[in-house]
Order: sequence, then structure tokens, then C-alpha cells
Amino acid sequence: MWSLLLCIGIAGAAAAAPPAQPVPAAQATPLRFGILPTGGPAESRQDWQALLDDLAKALNRPVESVSVSTYEGMHQAIAAGRVDVAFLSGKLALDSVLNNNMQVSVRLTRLDGTPGYRSVLIARRSGPIRNLATLLAAPGRWRYARSEPLSVSGYLVPEAQLFARRDLSSDLFFKSVTINNHQNNALAVANGEVDVASNNDADLERFAVRFPRQHAQLRVLWQSDLIPHAVLVVSRSLPVETRAAVRRFLIDYGRGGDAVRERRNLLKIHELSGFEAADNRALLPFEEIEYILEMQQAHSARWIDENAKRARLERLRAEHDRIERQLTR
Repeated sequence: MWSLLLCIGIAGAAAAAPPAQPVPAAQATPLRFGILPTGGPAESRQDWQALLDDLAKALNRPVESVSVSTYEGMHQAIAAGRVDVAFLSGKLALDSVLNNNMQVSVRLTRLDGTPGYRSVLIARRSGPIRNLATLLAAPGRWRYARSEPLSVSGYLVPEAQLFARRDLSSDLFFKSVTINNHQNNALAVANGEVDVASNNDADLERFAVRFPRQHAQLRVLWQSDLIPHAVLVVSRSLPVETRAAVRRFLIDYGRGGDAVRERRNLLKIHELSGFEAADNRALLPFEEIEYILEMQQAHSARWIDENAKRARLERLRAEHDRIERQLTR
């Protein structure tokens, strides 16, 4: 009898129990947002923080930044599955899509309406390098500062469009080569610590605001063809609904009822006007840049015989075709 009453009591208590409440935002699993360090990691994180705060409110979920000091650090964080959404340059985005289960979600759009940006080489205005001809006429003389191999404007584009086209390698052409981010490389040129550095026109605009005195000491020696803007990628391991919510938030940001405040937040991030929908096809130009560089390097390399060279070129073409198919399917 007591057992029967106890079971009835438990059943009644269960029936009377209130429905489960949704998990408060503070207790939800954070969305991890990777930020590429175009300047120092602290400055990059600060630039994005207001937008990330708004994203957290929109998703009712905490958003934490994953800020690293190098491109390679971001590459490792993505490969280890420590990043859900990330702002990346083209080469790093390409590697993430091809090898780390990411997909392109949106592309950045700038306030000036330009469809891209340009890689540049800079020197000190009062220094001995007056123009590109002066630079190229003295192999082994100059100290060079560039970005990591994963940087499009800081390595891939100047290597492909400037050096490899002349059968040169920057690692062999210069007296010394140091590797750092765009901001620190520009400071190194202005302070006379190196003679020339790679950079890009968009980051130089930001540099001019933060370091006007040092920017006034710089001279642009060379600029590249137009490079498409960077993208944001999301992990395919996120639920489809979460990926869609992040994309919708970014596309709508700066265009709704709170547009004035949101646009101020966007201006802190590379003078952005907002984001536009994109997919993996946005990475095709970056694959083309890498392919061109690899082909140029293969043509200028020393080979045992012509058959070995031909085999290398055929492998590069086949891999290029495979990647293009993967990006467009």
C-alpha cells in the first residue's frame, strides 16, 4: 500500500513539475570567433569586440574571441577545432575550407566601395630606396620585412607578381628577411630597422590613423593587382540553424533599425560598410594566385631533366583543377 502511494506521489510530483527552462545565455556553450591579427592581437580583438557583443545578443549565446599573434597560430587553432567562425585572409580561408571543414559565409565590403585591396612594398621616404628599380638593382643589399607564407598581401601576391615574375625569390634576394604583422613591419620601415617591407593599402590606411608621424615617413614603391576582400568562414560542424543565424546577422548588420551605431562599429574594422553573402567560390582568385606562384617557381627551378619538370607541372595543373572543382561544387 505504501509503495503504491509512494509511486502515485512521485508521479504526481513529476506531473506538477514546471517545464524545463531554456539554458541562460551565460551558461550556453560560447561561439568561438577567430580574429586574424592584422595588427597586434589586442588591437584586432578590440576592433571586433563591439560587433561580437551584438552577435552574442542576437544569438542569445556568449561569443568569445580567439585572438592569436600569428597567421600560423590561427591556422593551428582552426585545425584543432578551437574556432567556430573566423575572419580570414584568402590563403588561410582556402586552407580552412579545403582541409578543416570550414565554409565561406560572407565577404567583407568596404566603405569606399572598392571590390578589393592591393599589396604594396614600402620603404622609408628619406632612405636610399627611391623606387622599384633602385630596389631590384642591388640584390643582397637590403633588409626585408614580410608577413607569413599564409598572408596573401604580405607574402603570396608580392612573391607571385613581383619577385617570381623576375625569376627571383625574396628569401634569396635580400640581405635579411624578418617576419611580422603588417603594423609592426610598417613601424620597422619608419624606424629604419629594415629597408623595405610588404604591406597592403587597406592596412596602411589604418596605420596612418594610429601612427600618423610614422606613416608620413613611408614611400610606396610598388602595388599589386586588385586582391578580393577577406572573408568570414564558419565551421560545418555547427548546426545548420546556427550557421544561418550567424550569416543573417552579418548581412543585416549596419542595415537595420540600429544602423547608425552598428556602422560606427563596422568603421573600426578595416573601414567596413558591412558584409555580403558569399560561398566557397569567393576563394577561386586566391587559389589562382597560389597556382600561378607555384607554376612560376616550377618553371624557374633547376631540374634533373625535362621529364621531371614536366611531371611537376602536370601535378600542379591536376591539383589546381581538383581544388577548383571542390570550390565550385
